[in-house]
Amino acid sequence: MKWVNSIHEKFFSESNVRFFEKNIMFLAIGGFIIHLLLILFETQLGIEIFSSKTNLSSNPISALYTPFTFILVYEAFLLVYYLPRSFTTSVAKEYEIISLVLIRKIFKDIPNLDLDNNDLLNPNNIQLLYDLGAVIIIFYMIYLFKKTWHNIPKKKSKNNLEKFISYKKLLSILLLPTLLLLCIYNFAHWFDSVFYTTSIYAGNLDSVFFKDFFTILILVDVLILLLSLQYTERYSQLIRNTGFIISTILLRLSFGVDGLLSIILLLLGVVFGLIILRIYKLAEKAY
Repeated sequence: MKWVNSIHEKFFSESNVRFFEKNIMFLAIGGFIIHLLLILFETQLGIEIFSSKTNLSSNPISALYTPFTFILVYEAFLLVYYLPRSFTTSVAKEYEIISLVLIRKIFKDIPNLDLDNNDLLNPNNIQLLYDLGAVIIIFYMIYLFKKTWHNIPKKKSKNNLEKFISYKKLLSILLLPTLLLLCIYNFAHWFDSVFYTTSIYAGNLDSVFFKDFFTILILVDVLILLLSLQYTERYSQLIRNTGFIISTILLRLSFGVDGLLSIILLLLGVVFGLIILRIYKLAEKAY
């Protein structure tokens, strides 16, 4: 597997990661400025640019949606980058991506906030409160997840894990072009959703890209689980990895629904992963 390690080092070298990070920053800034200009043209000139279903032009705050989209693409790249390190690292990155998706959604939905209406508990205001509460809870859950993970006693494996790590590097290499193609394919859907009312995604922009991305992550996690079976016989580790896959499935299901049910699935996915990790920690300390 030397060729795998060599290709991985070239693809994910420190210089390439910095180059990608720098260009994502420029794209995020450029996208933010362009979005603001389009909102200005639409409001001042009365030209309909954005689809009315997306709510991306009713307020300058909505322009924050675009740079956060580029930030999320960078976070998805980092997940692929961290994949060979450990199962737990990639799962923690999944949770961080979910929290950023929620924050992006909040910026998109803030213009819907209605404070002039006598009925402050209208559906738009309630949904925003759900999203704000979910961000706080998930942020705290991520903190507990990482704290639990760092406090787990490290045990030396009886097997040589270099080949297993090479397998994960191979998956990471294959995921990189897959991520690129997924970005291009979903950008076309995103563009159609933002500027045309006929798109099936116009009512749920948050599902664009991430619905497919998390589906692929589930398949990759299952492959890693199957590969790990020949390197460990510990029941606790098997249950931990299986639990993480269930957690990812719950996160994926949240993109298929809207409203409170979506928030419940997100929270359930993160809480389930945290509980699995804490039980795994107790098992590692006991034996």
